[in-house]
Amino acid sequence: MTITWENIKEGDIIPELKKNPGVSQLVKYAAGSGDFNPLHHDFNFFQAKAIGSIIVHGRFKYATLGECVSNWMGHVGHIKKISCQYRGMDFPDKEITCKGTIERKWEENGEKLVELSVWTENDEGKNTTPGSIIVSFNN
Repeated sequence: MTITWENIKEGDIIPELKKNPGVSQLVKYAAGSGDFNPLHHDFNFFQAKAIGSIIVHGRFKYATLGECVSNWMGHVGHIKKISCQYRGMDFPDKEITCKGTIERKWEENGEKLVELSVWTENDEGKNTTPGSIIVSFNN
């Protein structure tokens, strides 16, 4: 079913998006983003040794939240604003689940808007990246 602004209700839950980034994907993300901090790819880096592992880029999780919302809304709108906080570390080869809930729906100056509460959960169910996204609908 195609999402329309009219059929969205506050409290609705959007479909989850699961990611399981391995070291190779993190290296590719580093190449695309320019974030070559060794904490994201070098197990011998002193901080990685102290933590016990390398960690997933925060911006990878930020982008994944955007992907989750984009997948849900398809081509019927666009993301106007996205923000998140990095509250926990995620590790390679561990599942990350992106989730979202409709918090608010309103019209402003003829624009149809929806605000979502979004977050990532690690494989233990801990919210590691809470955020908010505002989308504008074309229909």
